Amino acid sequence: MRALFSVLYPVISITVFGLYPSMTIGPKEGWQVYSSAQDADGRCICTVVAPEQNLCSRDAKGRQLRQLLEKVQNMSQSIEVLNLRTQRDFQYVMKMENQMKGLRTKFRQVEDDRKTIMAKNFQELKEKMDELQPLIPVLEQYKTDAQLISSFKEEIRNLSMVLTAIQEEMGAYDYDELYQRVLRLDSRLRNCMGKLTCGKLMKITGPVTIKTSGTRFGAWMTDPQASQRNNRVWYMDSYTNSKIVREYKTMEDFVANVVSRTYNLPFKWEGTGHMVYNGSLYYNKYQSNIIVKYSFETGRVLAQRALEYAGFHNTYPYSWGGYSDIDVMADELGMWVVYATNQNAGNIVIAQMDPDTLEVQKTWNTEYSKRNAGESFMICGTLYITNSHLTGAKVYYSYSTKTSSYEYTDIPFHNQYFHMSMLDYNARERALYAWNNGHQVLFNVTLFHVIKTEDDS
Repeated sequence: MRALFSVLYPVISITVFGLYPSMTIGPKEGWQVYSSAQDADGRCICTVVAPEQNLCSRDAKGRQLRQLLEKVQNMSQSIEVLNLRTQRDFQYVMKMENQMKGLRTKFRQVEDDRKTIMAKNFQELKEKMDELQPLIPVLEQYKTDAQLISSFKEEIRNLSMVLTAIQEEMGAYDYDELYQRVLRLDSRLRNCMGKLTCGKLMKITGPVTIKTSGTRFGAWMTDPQASQRNNRVWYMDSYTNSKIVREYKTMEDFVANVVSRTYNLPFKWEGTGHMVYNGSLYYNKYQSNIIVKYSFETGRVLAQRALEYAGFHNTYPYSWGGYSDIDVMADELGMWVVYATNQNAGNIVIAQMDPDTLEVQKTWNTEYSKRNAGESFMICGTLYITNSHLTGAKVYYSYSTKTSSYEYTDIPFHNQYFHMSMLDYNARERALYAWNNGHQVLFNVTLFHVIKTEDDS
């Protein structure tokens, strides 16, 4: 996927944007974060409300200055790690590296000739601190917890005052205490980023057309469990009467139609609700409610299991038909399967499944008719359902397995080629893969995160 976006968007930039002002967060919920793979203009987005980076120094103690600079650089690298998780951070990394190199040069100048240029360099460092000050009103906008905001503001204000005092009177502050403050900010930033995992769907942008090929119906996918270096693509044309799966080593090969390997499955498939997960293909066996797990490495079926009471062979398909009764999918929390039963009056059933044994671990009965659903996909344990497979479709309904509750939503997306026969979420890429009337396209998603900090516990 990384290679894909290097092809589609040779120049990528970081965009920071605000939250909706109508959203109110309670005092126990912590910081707010938006993250998205890409916006409508093709720009990368990864916005974190986090502690400010502070650069400070006391005197010409070269070793201590270098240690302090190293910790500040580590905080910057932590933010870089967060952006790498979204695969859209190239320009940001370059910017931060240049900034750090500039600061490193200033510190070297202080060490080389502190008597003649000390005052000038510290003034420039003070200006760098002032440039970071706009982070404070952003934090205030995103967080109504006055106590936490006040704490951050006080820490930043104190560090800024210390920097001013250093400029006026060298040696007037305890360096070790200042160093510990930087350490604490660094630790809190890392804790924040460690909790940035799941979120609620807020927006769908795109699509980006990757290729035009095959029939009107089909499926294509990558493995969300694969390493970042593994960008293989799998392609399954048509919704029935086929056993051929084509594999491409990279997204570029897929676009150029350079097939690396072809698999002949032991059983035909039905529908387009297939999934590749941790090196294996999961699909609905032809004219049955059986889920098959097929290993690409060994070329063997590792497991197969019938879904109890699940309708099949156009008993309860999506609105477009195509034997799409059973839809296998995955998200950040694992493997899922969506289907319908007579016992649930033809409404959608969500089942969490063990990817090794295909054993159903738990089920949830929704009140949304499977035949009235255009497509569906899971994100962070929540099933999102579109109200149509045609033009004008939108994400109309969501069901949370965490709370066993549903809500009606209104999240539009652009059905560019008028007929959707496959729509699946890839947690590694934070993107939706779709088969849109013979076009293989990608949609990007924006998720809203509410994460807790130690201050909120």
